[in-house]
Amino acid sequence: MTTRQAAAAAPPDGRTLRRDRNRDAVVTALLGLYREGNLGASADEIAERAGISARSLFRYFDDTEALIRTAIARQQQHLAPLYALDVPAHEPLAERVDRFVAARVRLLEGMGEVGRVARAVAVRQPLVLAELARIRGVLRRQLATTFAAELDALPPGERRSALAAADVVTSWESFDLMRNDQGLRRDDAAAAMAAGLVRLLGDGTGR
Repeated sequence: MTTRQAAAAAPPDGRTLRRDRNRDAVVTALLGLYREGNLGASADEIAERAGISARSLFRYFDDTEALIRTAIARQQQHLAPLYALDVPAHEPLAERVDRFVAARVRLLEGMGEVGRVARAVAVRQPLVLAELARIRGVLRRQLATTFAAELDALPPGERRSALAAADVVTSWESFDLMRNDQGLRRDDAAAAMAAGLVRLLGDGTGR
């Protein structure tokens, strides 16, 4: 075994474990504050929640941007199971819409206030911007796959327009607007999303 291999195989020392534990606590604290609606938490608030001193906060992160980027990445790990979508292609449009919307709303609710922060910092964080673009691509492909029959029945120009509009209707931004600007309850926002999809995609009979 080489010296490098031996070092890699050695258990972490107490200082490393403490550093990792404190770093994890800082990220958890920031995400907790975001979920409570505190999108501009100070270093003192984050440190107090994490159980460390504000002075030591940036021993674990180069700066605030690095901390936010790490927190967003952690959030994506937590959300990974919510991206799963099981909507059989043979089901009638109305049933597929209901199943799709239920799954999408669970995901968008999971994104919550962290989604707002991610969009706010994306303009100055290329990695966050790229991650948002990747997520939007995944969600758009889910939409296109789930409603391929209805989209394929449209002329190419209409197909592109319908997919683009459906993508907007089912987006985090749209859901956030309905919930926080228009004041709709969760179920009402979900119903509006479903109604929008049905209008865009037709009644399942090929128009």
